[in-house]
Amino acid sequence: MSIFSKVDQPEETSQAPQETNQQPKNYPAWLVAATWVISILMIALTIFSLYQYFTGKSLTSFINLTNRPPTSSESVSSLPDYSPDKTYESVERSANSDTVLPTGVRDSVVEYPVASGDSLFGIAEEYEVDPETILWANYDILNDDPHLISVGDKLKIPPVDGILYEWQIYDTLEAVAAKYHADVDDILLYPGNDLDITNPVIEPGTYIMIPGGYRDTQATWVVAVTAGTNAGVTAQIAGPGSCSPTGGYVGTYSFVWPAPYYGQVSGNDYWSGHQAIDAMCYEGDSIFASDSGVVIYAGAISGGYGNLVAIDHQNGYLTLYAHLSGIAVSCGQSVAQGQVVGYCGSTGNSTGAHLHFEVRLNGGFVNPWHVLQ
Repeated sequence: MSIFSKVDQPEETSQAPQETNQQPKNYPAWLVAATWVISILMIALTIFSLYQYFTGKSLTSFINLTNRPPTSSESVSSLPDYSPDKTYESVERSANSDTVLPTGVRDSVVEYPVASGDSLFGIAEEYEVDPETILWANYDILNDDPHLISVGDKLKIPPVDGILYEWQIYDTLEAVAAKYHADVDDILLYPGNDLDITNPVIEPGTYIMIPGGYRDTQATWVVAVTAGTNAGVTAQIAGPGSCSPTGGYVGTYSFVWPAPYYGQVSGNDYWSGHQAIDAMCYEGDSIFASDSGVVIYAGAISGGYGNLVAIDHQNGYLTLYAHLSGIAVSCGQSVAQGQVVGYCGSTGNSTGAHLHFEVRLNGGFVNPWHVLQ
């Protein structure tokens, strides 16, 4: 037996590792290229974003774009040299953030204190409304008589033409609109009324504006002229200065300006509430007969006219001269065209010297501008 003993050796396995038959996939070349392009763009965008984040500069500064130099055909503008000592013309722009409304734009009623020399017509022109609008809004003061304004009176001036109306307890929008010839929607939508158009509740005593509304003027202040019974003279005026003459001069159907300053109006012009013109004159100026005729009134009279001269032209026309400081003719006297009949004044309802001049034809008012030469 050998001193070397046999060592048992492990048996070799007869199984060999199995080989796989799977092969790597082949992707299209365009897909591989697109993947690379997208990856590069994402990396570049990341770099640009980090650059902008840490430096605070835009991508255009990173790229460092340069302006294209102008060609010879392009004009190059240059700023003027600045000199601190030079005077520069400019328009100053206010930094005030408050909105400035155009002059005259308002939607509320204002109060106007009447001053010496004021007239309803002049106040209306100043506030850009019709004189009737002011007359209607102040019936408690004026009683539809524009001559009743007195110094110190405080008149309500509506913001637009129409009726300023105090709401009564049983009023309805439909009834009020119909009464003043207006549209309900105009009342609802007027900003100054501040109405809820879905539920327009108006408390009694509230003043609302009726835009475009109107009413008849109750002209009880007008001097009444009645037909006479005597031959020749066809008109009479009741009052202490009245008379009923017969015969006398007859008019020429032409009328001259009755005051010294031709065509000049001081105060009220002709309008529906003032069917005359207030001719400009100064205290004591001569007043002239506009046409030939017979004096049928000379003296003081009620109704705001003050001292009055009335001339019947015996052809259907009648002229009246009011607010006189003095009278130069007597009742029943014949006067020629252009003859002095009185002197300018401010008697009766007047805030300043002027001539109130009326023309009537067959009892109706005529706009003096239509007949004056």
